[in-house]
Amino acid sequence: MSVEYTDDSIRSLDWKEHIRLRPGMYIGKLGDGSSHDDGIYVLLKEIIDNSIDEFVMGHGNLIEVTVSDKEVTIRDFGRGMPLGKVIECVSKINTGAKYDSKVFKKAVGLNGVGSKAVNALSYKFVAQSVREGKTKIVTFQRGEIINDEPLQESPLKQGTLITFTPDQDLFGNYHYLFEYIEEMLWNYVFLNNGLTINFNGQKMFAKNGLIDLLEHNINGNGPVLYPIIQIKEGDFECAFSHSSKSYSEEYFSFVNGQHTTQGGTHQNAFREAIVKTIRDFYKKDFDTSDIRTSIVAAISIKIQEPVFESQTKTKLGSQHIEEGGQTVRNYIHDIITRNLDDYLHINTETAEALYRKLLQSEKERKDMAGIKKLAKESVKKVSLHNKKLRDCRIHFNTSHENRLDSTLFITEGDSASGSITKSRNVQTQAVFSLKGKPLNCYGLSKKIVYQNEEFNLLQSALNIDEDLENLRYNNIVIATDADVDGMHIRLLLLTFFLQFYPDLVKTGHVYILQTPLFRVRNKQKTHYCYNDDERYSAIAELKPNPEITRFKGLGEISPSEFKHFIGQSIRLEPVILRRESSIEDTLSFYMGKNTPERQNFIIDNLRIENDTELEIESRVA
Repeated sequence: MSVEYTDDSIRSLDWKEHIRLRPGMYIGKLGDGSSHDDGIYVLLKEIIDNSIDEFVMGHGNLIEVTVSDKEVTIRDFGRGMPLGKVIECVSKINTGAKYDSKVFKKAVGLNGVGSKAVNALSYKFVAQSVREGKTKIVTFQRGEIINDEPLQESPLKQGTLITFTPDQDLFGNYHYLFEYIEEMLWNYVFLNNGLTINFNGQKMFAKNGLIDLLEHNINGNGPVLYPIIQIKEGDFECAFSHSSKSYSEEYFSFVNGQHTTQGGTHQNAFREAIVKTIRDFYKKDFDTSDIRTSIVAAISIKIQEPVFESQTKTKLGSQHIEEGGQTVRNYIHDIITRNLDDYLHINTETAEALYRKLLQSEKERKDMAGIKKLAKESVKKVSLHNKKLRDCRIHFNTSHENRLDSTLFITEGDSASGSITKSRNVQTQAVFSLKGKPLNCYGLSKKIVYQNEEFNLLQSALNIDEDLENLRYNNIVIATDADVDGMHIRLLLLTFFLQFYPDLVKTGHVYILQTPLFRVRNKQKTHYCYNDDERYSAIAELKPNPEITRFKGLGEISPSEFKHFIGQSIRLEPVILRRESSIEDTLSFYMGKNTPERQNFIIDNLRIENDTELEIESRVA
């Protein structure tokens, strides 16, 4: 059937309609808060970025952030928005002071969209500016002005206060995870010496820049092999060392304070410069991997009017420091070459420790070469893509706009993998089937990754052999039965990831699939319940005598039902590494040899679980 194409077919959207219709263009994916890059955190970041830019320009060294349930409040003590332009600043696209490079020379964003996107995507958005003893307050609902208060006298300190509540019509039943917010806020204080952030009463402050950042994040990788090296010159700063218990590279890279989680030209330049300088210093042509393996580094650069590869600013695309100026690559190469060479000549003990590390990496690489070759041949023989992996059509390392939704479900058994395979979205969701329980790899060397068929096929499916830059799926979801065996498989898989690929967990790629434990229904309505409280509520609502089904395994859930649990209403529990917990200590406690401490932990927690069950049963009765 043909569709008429006439004048009536042409429609113009106003600013808020366009943002709400195409939110992905402005904040990436929506999400429910389970992932650190979900839209609700981008909204928070966009507002804080404005406060950070005020601080960078020398106005206001305190930012207060409060998150209560679904409402967010950000208060800074900068200059405050011009009182006559508050509405324009938060509701008119391409409006703001950042277009005047004399005012904001090296701001995080220059597109004039950030606060407007937050406004349009919020159920409620309140903007207040305090300036010169007066205040202006405007309240919006989904981008529409619902209250424009007249200018008033105010005793409050100068600055800006923004309060917003993300719209549940867009984000669904979302929730903020404070661990993600804390990580974001700590990065801000590490990168801005002198800045204090108060988050829900917790004070965040740092004195030593990127050194503090590395020390704050490096715990999970084990002790460093030599003191952290810091280089700071002009608009560039870096700090790095090599860790003793990591097989990969880990970078924390920033542009004008923006965390570029996908790197970009500045991170690539750093990686190249480190390799070249170390080769020249030791006068030996070390393999690139020998130098980069186990490196942990923080990189920060300031660039005038940076160009990012997406609206969410996670990857730098700029080639030059400023218009007509030096390239990013040459600028970083020059600073690294001079300063690192001088440092290694002066600090001979560090130079010797680094050299020992390089020789050890070289030996391990050569020892592994034959094993890797056999492992790759084994992958071909098993015919991975036909037997173990039901692939999807879009991957994280493609340019398609849906790549952030690319997901690999790791399941155990034919029935579970069959249900997910039949229910999945073939565009973005893939399934990898385990054959029984994987090996407990705690304490084993990385050789086991290639010698063990299951691990070899899994890392090949994820494409993480050399590094994580070519990771094929943004979301790695462990989907096991909600029983003792399923929990054991979860632990074994998490041990594998934490032992050999901890960055997958640290960067928020690994999740646990939550599936309902019960189905409660009558002829009119069906409830899927994920815990006992939901079950009792459903029973109370659907009385009398509804049918109650306990799902013991994923294979018991029909594909027609399963599609709801891995579709838009999917519940994912992120695997989060707390900074105060060492990976080594965690794995030793849970997966090492049996200890009295672990036995006592199990006994104590079983007692708590039993008490909770008795309390629930008593309450319902």
